[in-house]
Amino acid sequence: MTEFHEKPAIHEKAAALRALHVPGDPLVLPNAWDAASARAVEAAGFPAVATGSASVAAALGYEDGQDTPTDEMFAAVARIARAVAVPVTADVERGYGLKPAELVERLAAAGAVGCNLEDSDPATGAMIDPDEQADFVAAVRAAADEAGTGLVINARVDTYIHGSGTPGERLADALDRGGRYLTAGADCVYPILAGDPEVIATLARELGGPINVLSRPGVPAVRDLAALGVARVSFGPGIHRAAQAFTARMLDTIARGDDPFPPA
Repeated sequence: MTEFHEKPAIHEKAAALRALHVPGDPLVLPNAWDAASARAVEAAGFPAVATGSASVAAALGYEDGQDTPTDEMFAAVARIARAVAVPVTADVERGYGLKPAELVERLAAAGAVGCNLEDSDPATGAMIDPDEQADFVAAVRAAADEAGTGLVINARVDTYIHGSGTPGERLADALDRGGRYLTAGADCVYPILAGDPEVIATLARELGGPINVLSRPGVPAVRDLAALGVARVSFGPGIHRAAQAFTARMLDTIARGDDPFPPA
């Protein structure tokens, strides 16, 4: 396996990223999609940068769901990591079909010290068997340990997107999956689209490890998520979509022949 000359820096950045996951004082990650947006996140004072696969895919001209060619996705992550001094964690969907050791190597080569790994099939939306996903997480953890990168694994739980059953059954499934992934070596669990405050509080209390919540309309504000015990808050494609909507409004104004720039 390739030796990483930047291994100490990578390991130190990974340790710094891991330490930012504090229940009640969450790491806030306004997801970036290119070098310019990553620099804006850093300039605003955020201590880490996260990519969002949907936003990166859109910026590159692809759809989300592992439609982006692997080389292009990792090249985008590398440009982001080169542009900022803070730790970078990359949304790599379900790993683009890479073997765990190769996935770890590609992340390190791109300069990323963390990653998201989701537990549903990006092509079909079918939930992956939790034992299979736990084995995958464990293999990525083992590969990262062997490489010495200190990779921070954010294990996404897709129960609230693609799962089924009653609210209670979904909560039980999210707890089961999240617990398995933490045992397998994940550093944080990401029950994406969990938005009910009682559900979030239960997940934070009972999982026994840090949880990540997606901020979106209708979800409690960051300060309220902190009070619920959340350790990480991300914004997914929300900021990119808002930026695109703002651009569209400016373009409409220009097309009408009006001044697109708001008063100073």
